[in-house]
Amino acid sequence: MPCRALVICPPHLEGHVFPPAVLGEISRSVERPWPVLDPAKWKEAGAALRGADVIVSTWGMPALSPEFLEAAPNLKAVFYAAGSVKGFVTDAGWKREIIVSSAWAANGVPVAEYSFATILLSLKRFWHFSRLTREGVAGPADLPIPGCYHSKVGLVSLGAVGRATARMLQPLDVMLLAHDPFFPEEQADELQVSLVSLEELFRECDAISIHAPWVPETERMITGALIASMKQGATLINTSRGAVIAEDEMIGVLRGRPDLSAVLDVSFPEPPAADSPLRSLPNVVLTPHIAGSMQAECARLGSWMADELRRFVDAAPLRHRVTQAMLAKMA
Repeated sequence: MPCRALVICPPHLEGHVFPPAVLGEISRSVERPWPVLDPAKWKEAGAALRGADVIVSTWGMPALSPEFLEAAPNLKAVFYAAGSVKGFVTDAGWKREIIVSSAWAANGVPVAEYSFATILLSLKRFWHFSRLTREGVAGPADLPIPGCYHSKVGLVSLGAVGRATARMLQPLDVMLLAHDPFFPEEQADELQVSLVSLEELFRECDAISIHAPWVPETERMITGALIASMKQGATLINTSRGAVIAEDEMIGVLRGRPDLSAVLDVSFPEPPAADSPLRSLPNVVLTPHIAGSMQAECARLGSWMADELRRFVDAAPLRHRVTQAMLAKMA
């Protein structure tokens, strides 16, 4: 009997995550006898849930509650075309030994691309000089402009996104420093990255990109003292989570150090409060959490999970499986 797959996706995301080409990839591996299901209507989809061996889903995936699992008695695996699975996995699901696979690594690809582009612009002090030009102020020739020749770039954490960013930077004539107390030295050598303390990284680097997960150990890890130690004209970039920065302390430093720039795709809370100084500080650039997969980029997530589904059907090793033990360490 062929494996039967149910695709669950909010209607407004279907064209992005599961366009016809991706649905075609899924259908080449499994039987897909039901239309794409709106997750808000899962309780009305009795026959589809009862018959589904696997679910391919994305943002909006219903929680694997006892009620949901009872409605899906044959469910063996969920292939999640998005990032963190924490929003839907449950103890009941683990107890049922439901296999879970996630496209979180695929979601990291555009984050690395965003970080790479922002680092390059930062080394030219794009944000600073753009503001000066807009204000009609000529850029003095004696202001430091690191550029990409023997300047230093710092990466905070060498998870999937940090490693991808490092690889993108390798062809440039920059020196890569990184802080990650759990990253093996031999792998750092392969990435052409020097592992250093957080203090040295902030003191030495011209551009610093944060990729640390938000866990109790990293909350407010980036202190005002670290930011105050940054080089003249340096730039701080955050595409991870706003809570890893002590934002109140950062704001105080940025007020007194107009030479520094901060490019923040995330904040805490998100978005920043209407009266947050982050909205008005001239040396802060805010973007609305756009570094991750957006619109057409989301099809990569669906395609990666279609490929993962094919491996599942072929009884081949899965590349992106998330286990209960792994989940405790993920952002």
